[in-house]
Amino acid sequence: MSEPRIEVRRSKRRVRTVSAYREGDKVVVLLPARMNKREELHWVNEMVSRLQRSEQRRRSPAGESDAALLARCQHLAKTYLDPALVPEAIRWVPPMRTRWASCTPSRRTIRVSNRLREAPGWVLDYVLVHELTHLKIAAHDDSFWEMVNRYPRAERAIGYLEGLAAAAGWPIDEEADTE
Repeated sequence: MSEPRIEVRRSKRRVRTVSAYREGDKVVVLLPARMNKREELHWVNEMVSRLQRSEQRRRSPAGESDAALLARCQHLAKTYLDPALVPEAIRWVPPMRTRWASCTPSRRTIRVSNRLREAPGWVLDYVLVHELTHLKIAAHDDSFWEMVNRYPRAERAIGYLEGLAAAAGWPIDEEADTE
């Protein structure tokens, strides 16, 4: 992993706390104004390290390979859907223009956009449950959504994906994910 760009912001109102977050392609570290350069260096290194560890924990191990994606699908199908709803093939693909993932029910194949590799695991799980459901129900009808909503974080994941797409200006179309 390459070193991130770091921006330090000092505040006279901040007395004891130090925090960090991502803002686009940089890490912003918030520090009390009274800290000296040595303390700043220590806390910047510490907070960047904590942020990276936290982000790593959030990511799904399914992001590592197509085989890991398949294993995650098997687990999700068994837990929330039907153990028989496992694709013949599933793979990571370059970012799609208007979709997070797509399913071809006739071939029982699923493709997942590389954009989701960095998403929290629960968001990727939602997308996989959504696509696995298409192996049984092609249309986005009431029975489809009833099945998808067996995944307990479905509504939250949809909101996360809508916010991510809007913030990035991606024209993602949730309703057009089957072929």
